[in-house]
Amino acid sequence: MFEIIAEKERARAGVIKVGNVILETPVFLPVATKACIKTITPCEAKEVGCKAIIVNALHIYRKAYDIVCRVGLHKFMRWDGIIFTDSGGFQSIKKFPAYANDEGIVFKMPDGREEIFTPEKSIEVQEKIGSDFMFALDDCPSYPYSRERAEKAVERTIKWAERCQGKRIFAILQGGIYEDLRRLCIKKISTMDFFGFAIGGLCIGEPKEEMHRMVDITTKLLPREKPRHLMGVGSPEDIIECVKKGIDIFDSAFPTRNARHGTILTSKGKINLGKRKVKGDAIDEECDCYTCRNFSLDYLNYLFKEKEPLGMRLATLHNLFFMNKLMERIREEIKE
Repeated sequence: MFEIIAEKERARAGVIKVGNVILETPVFLPVATKACIKTITPCEAKEVGCKAIIVNALHIYRKAYDIVCRVGLHKFMRWDGIIFTDSGGFQSIKKFPAYANDEGIVFKMPDGREEIFTPEKSIEVQEKIGSDFMFALDDCPSYPYSRERAEKAVERTIKWAERCQGKRIFAILQGGIYEDLRRLCIKKISTMDFFGFAIGGLCIGEPKEEMHRMVDITTKLLPREKPRHLMGVGSPEDIIECVKKGIDIFDSAFPTRNARHGTILTSKGKINLGKRKVKGDAIDEECDCYTCRNFSLDYLNYLFKEKEPLGMRLATLHNLFFMNKLMERIREEIKE
């Protein structure tokens, strides 16, 4: 169930209820691609404020499907929060043995065999591994793309959405940076029976102003009462801007990937660790996370200069705490 409890212009604060778990929106989902948030434990993720994550269903299918089907994804990774799983469509644009055709997403298993995720197969896999919220299969073209390729992606995405509607499923909207294609995709899919709608095919290399323009167009056309998920967007600046346009859910590897590469997010901006010029006692004076309470900026910088794994771990804890506090402040501002 999704309920809007407060609005400030186009920004919305709401709640999603799954059993006894309540997820407040706007919310940020850290990426747990292979059933883990890299470098930290599920307990630590909860301690820094994470209540929901997103897992890659195609990776699970290729590497651990039998065991996950047997015990369920929550038990497999010891996560008692909410789990979103993606459809596998996005993997066709990455460095991954997969590509899209009219039938679905074709990929190679570790032993070299080719298999295909049809719309139905994708949902079946997500259901069997125990996802709380699933995504309908979409065709996400790799940027830069031609108009012809974007048209084909919209055509496939609409046809595939018709075949996998459901109460716990988000449809994904495509159309690239072409306004008319976005509008067509929204018109066809927004009347279908889905729990919510996700904006896909953005933040993959297109100019940032184009991404914001497409989000603005899309949210104005989507049903007010359904949750809106913006896929792959996770920088604080983009989140603030897109909340203003009516987005409820975000997911991205941005904070965790940056943490592992030595970039931490602070109230005064980003700090790139491992540099001689980085010095100081307090990491972020406005932060109360485990890392900031217990360690100095000098120590964190030293860990990255020495390439110690503890540095990545502490930076990840800090960045996720920062993101969750940001979302909390956003929600409170909308309510007030």
